[in-house]
Amino acid sequence: MERIKLVLPEVFIFSTEMKIRVTDLNYGGHVGNDRFLALLQEARMEFLAFYGYSELNVEGVGLIIRDAAIEFKKELHYNQTIQIDVAITGIDAMGFDLYYKIHIKNNNELTLAATAKTGMLCYNYQEKKLAPVPAKFVEKMS
Repeated sequence: MERIKLVLPEVFIFSTEMKIRVTDLNYGGHVGNDRFLALLQEARMEFLAFYGYSELNVEGVGLIIRDAAIEFKKELHYNQTIQIDVAITGIDAMGFDLYYKIHIKNNNELTLAATAKTGMLCYNYQEKKLAPVPAKFVEKMS
């Protein structure tokens, strides 16, 4: 069976920490795959906010996810502190890729729990169609 193998960029420009909540756990007692996507969304929202944006307003356009991939390495459990690092690459006419490294943080030691990627497209929610990546956003991310 083929496995997803993400090739991570060298530079991650943003980092955030969060605690695993009881509501993030599945019946197996660890973070479920669906909740990993929610953790990525939270990190993405914080990343965008750091640069003055939101998923609904990046220089006047919104964002939608085109695709997502996660490579699971370790389970995440209740009350663990995690660090999620975010990188942006592959900016083209209509979108870009965000890469994530999720680490379990124990004291100052980091253990890789997952890597992930979301392909993002710019979207005009009023017109219900794709929109070009704003030049000011490209400049800010370069």
